[in-house]
Amino acid sequence: MCNEYQLILPFDDVIAAFNSTGNRLVFPGGMPNFGPMASIRIGDRAPIIQMGAEGPEAVMTPWAWKGPGGRPVFNFRSDGRSFDGSHRCLIPADGFFEFTDPEPEQKRKTKWRFTLSGQRLFWVAGLIKEGAFAMLTTEPGEDIAPYHDRQIVVLRPEDGAAWLDLQRPQTELLRALPAGSLDVEKVFPAAA
Repeated sequence: MCNEYQLILPFDDVIAAFNSTGNRLVFPGGMPNFGPMASIRIGDRAPIIQMGAEGPEAVMTPWAWKGPGGRPVFNFRSDGRSFDGSHRCLIPADGFFEFTDPEPEQKRKTKWRFTLSGQRLFWVAGLIKEGAFAMLTTEPGEDIAPYHDRQIVVLRPEDGAAWLDLQRPQTELLRALPAGSLDVEKVFPAAA
């Protein structure tokens, strides 16, 4: 499952991407203090977009709430569930990572970065609980299936607002993108 992602783009690009949907972000706690991060991991604080009292708002929130056994819940299965009445969020990203078995003579797993083809930014559909967020997952699409048996729900920039206020059916939003939508690049081990 996805346990690392990145947001290297300036936060102004995130604001512009969301505002281009016709919605305007508000900043109840002021503009998030967030610089480019090549690696956001479980427990890190990261920017998300949620519905607030005055509309869509950008806030800094930790990734993963504690599950019943105390283990972090960082991914949450979306299959067959309804999220009406849930505290939904968008997680801005420009890449996410999956890991496969180590290559011969390597001790660490092979690391792959996925990006949205032809786009600088995408959203990950998420939920907020206990003041933290988790990424929703679904069955893997053709782009992810060779690397993992699940995948996070990646939303195109224009589809983010639809998840926040459920403007479209959940089954239309919470699924893998068509084949060829994601580009993949091996980042470890580096090519010789």
